[in-house]
Amino acid sequence: MSEPRSVPASGGRVADAARAAVVLMPRWSDWSPAVRAPGADLLAGLIVALVALPLALGFGISSRLGAAAGLTTAVVAGVVAAVFGGSRFQVSGPTGAMTVVLVPIVAQYGPTGVLAVGLIAGIILVLLAFAGVGRAVRFVPAPVIEGFTAGIAVVIALQQVPAALGVSGAEGEKVWQSAFDAVRRYLENPSVLTPATALCVAAVILVGGRYLPRVPFSLLAVAVATIVAQLFHLDLARIGSIPSGFAAPSLDFLHPGEVTSLLAPALAVAALGALESLLSATAADSMAVGTRHNPDRELLGQGLANIAAPLFGGVPATGAIARTAVNVRSGARTRLAALTHAAILAAIVYLAAGLVAEIPLAALAGVLLATTVRMVETASILAIVRATRADTIVMVATFLVTVVFDLVAAVAVGVGFAAILALRAVARSARIEQVPLDETGDHLAEEHELLREHIVAYRIDGALFFAAAHRFLLELAEVSDVKVVILRMSRITALDATGTLVLQDVIAKLENRQITVLIAGAKPEHLRPLAALGVFTTSDGESRRLFATTPEAIEHARAIVFADTRHPTIASED
Repeated sequence: MSEPRSVPASGGRVADAARAAVVLMPRWSDWSPAVRAPGADLLAGLIVALVALPLALGFGISSRLGAAAGLTTAVVAGVVAAVFGGSRFQVSGPTGAMTVVLVPIVAQYGPTGVLAVGLIAGIILVLLAFAGVGRAVRFVPAPVIEGFTAGIAVVIALQQVPAALGVSGAEGEKVWQSAFDAVRRYLENPSVLTPATALCVAAVILVGGRYLPRVPFSLLAVAVATIVAQLFHLDLARIGSIPSGFAAPSLDFLHPGEVTSLLAPALAVAALGALESLLSATAADSMAVGTRHNPDRELLGQGLANIAAPLFGGVPATGAIARTAVNVRSGARTRLAALTHAAILAAIVYLAAGLVAEIPLAALAGVLLATTVRMVETASILAIVRATRADTIVMVATFLVTVVFDLVAAVAVGVGFAAILALRAVARSARIEQVPLDETGDHLAEEHELLREHIVAYRIDGALFFAAAHRFLLELAEVSDVKVVILRMSRITALDATGTLVLQDVIAKLENRQITVLIAGAKPEHLRPLAALGVFTTSDGESRRLFATTPEAIEHARAIVFADTRHPTIASED
């Protein structure tokens, strides 16, 4: 009786899926350190919550769904991503990059369209997590990550310029444009108090943190600035009134046709959420010591967060580099810090709205300005600059595009530059060189001389692909005064269709000049493209000579030369 072959295959797939699900699920080891010593995480969560509050309010308003939507996102997405995400430092919530994508969706479909986009994007992210797509971020080169991190630090700093200068309503589509407009307005009516507050808070955090890293200078500086502003009735812009509770809009179902039309923006939201979250988690790893996030689990956490947030009226969320950086620099050790941040935000909304409303915006701007300075790893940047010119170009290009345009374009440009420069380096490293024949044996001296005059061997090292293939064509085309050319291919590391076609062209040109070509040492993985494109056969269908080793090819070449020497009027057998 035949064995049922389909059952093991199906069972194997089910087992693999089950193992993948187990790997992506939360585990006790994520929380056990926090249970033993929760103090550092609770304090870091409090500091992050103070920084995240105005950002959540602002991004909710910018997305045109209101401040309550921003707060809802920060709380709900913050909790879900903290529990299910792949980074112990990641803090999730609404971000500035996401609001740019959401504004046209609100204009066309209204608030319900944004909620539907968030749900669809969340489902896409969950599917990407189980497909293992998150691991692709490991292929992002270090210069791209450093350029992205430095660029984001500059963007965050530019975002604080209006608040640090006490200017409201700065205009500009890009953050650098609004910062420039804020500076222009400030110079028209300058004031020392507001920028001095921001700079003092930043200086206290940077200097104090350098000498007493365990002291929460961010919290102390904000508290002191708030108290001073209240006692002396300083004319500083405050956060202002915030809603005392969540007033989430209802989630209505759209028409199926409208849902289909939202697939494209949902894909854009999912791509942005995945990219921003994974790069934020990667940047957090570089800022901490001895940590490494799980990229697929991070996608799962962000996917579930984006599914949950719309159910409460929240906008799509991502991992937020600014809040994550504050979390790391505030001494967070586990996921409890991100969970605490969300819990404090929820408590603030209900219990301390009036108190938080009195915090000067300039003080919070100072906190973020200090954070941007600490985000930039100067040692890593200098190491990349000293490494190679190509790495420097990639890092600078990523940095400039991040600041001038947006992070999605920056990563695309950075990876594109890195790929082009890497191909260029690989193409330059590949080479073809003439090598001596193995002339050991019982041949007479005159026979060796004859072989040296009529047989030549070339060894191809490296990748024979589109970026390097035509250079080989030019070098081999100059071969003359020989009867047999041996191409030693054992050291070819890669062979693509272009390289195969060029090789075929070289062989055809040589054989048209009555030069026989022998191929030696081709690897099994290279035989398939060679055979598929007819490199082993001549135009009349005759099989071309292919040898497993170079000595075999040399013996056959000797036979060809000897036969041609003894019978000069007869063409060689190839």
